[in-house]
Amino acid sequence: MSHQQEVELKNTDPASVPNPLGEGNYIKTAGCIIIGDEVLNGKTKDTNSNFFAQYCFDLGIELKRIEVIADDEDEIVEAARRFTKNYDFVITSGGIGPTHDDITYSSLGAAFNLPLVHHQETMKRMWTLASAEKRELMSNAPEGEKEARNRMALFPTAEEGKSGAEKSEVLFVKEEMWVPVVRLGGKLCVFPGIPKLFQQLLHGLTPYLPLPPASAKPFRHLIFTDKAESAIAPYLTELQAKVKKEGIRVGSYPFLFKGVHVSLIGHDIERIRELGQDVVKELDGKVVAEGQLGAEKEASKM
Repeated sequence: MSHQQEVELKNTDPASVPNPLGEGNYIKTAGCIIIGDEVLNGKTKDTNSNFFAQYCFDLGIELKRIEVIADDEDEIVEAARRFTKNYDFVITSGGIGPTHDDITYSSLGAAFNLPLVHHQETMKRMWTLASAEKRELMSNAPEGEKEARNRMALFPTAEEGKSGAEKSEVLFVKEEMWVPVVRLGGKLCVFPGIPKLFQQLLHGLTPYLPLPPASAKPFRHLIFTDKAESAIAPYLTELQAKVKKEGIRVGSYPFLFKGVHVSLIGHDIERIRELGQDVVKELDGKVVAEGQLGAEKEASKM
């Protein structure tokens, strides 16, 4: 029997994790902070922000802002404080590896005024999930290498019993992975920059989030017209001004040389559909999909 099989590793029980926003509250807005000089200098292509945007859209969460910032403590501190002040759910991506420029955890410790403490369960899982060959290498590694590896388990850590903005949590959301999601202040969740890990951990985090109820998700009506975007721009500008006070958003998304998708998004379904018929008539278009965000159905299947 392998060492991994001898030790049973379990996810953090979602039932044991209280609503970080307070009972009865749910996530309405989100922000995304991509951290890394390698993104800013073009060596690495960021795909995590796009994946997160799609994730939020499917869940009915309004992603309000995406920023890419350098591996700089002052920038990370400023962005983390600003985002957690303004949004319900914030993620960071990148900067949690073992090298000298992986400063996300230490910078977030400064942002939340929390000391850095080695998380013993993470270190145990790092060892347990390693192969026998890897564990031998880890055991015989120079002290500097061991210290660098253990930095990946050096988290901003609040005292037991703290809540709200002073709280820190370590959530194991994928039992086959030693990397946890660290959540600070009930809002900011720390993710690795590697896309595959990022995606798996983000999906794994879902049961631990206070998500919007289905009734809170906006309704979207999608209309296609083969008219040029420049030709319909005056009408859409006038329409948005007309319905802004009703909380309805009008968007347009061109398809090169083919036409334009016009979207109407809001909570009053009947009003959205009524406006949709006006748009269809005015732009000689057709309804191609509608439904709550993330669950739209094509017109042919409605």
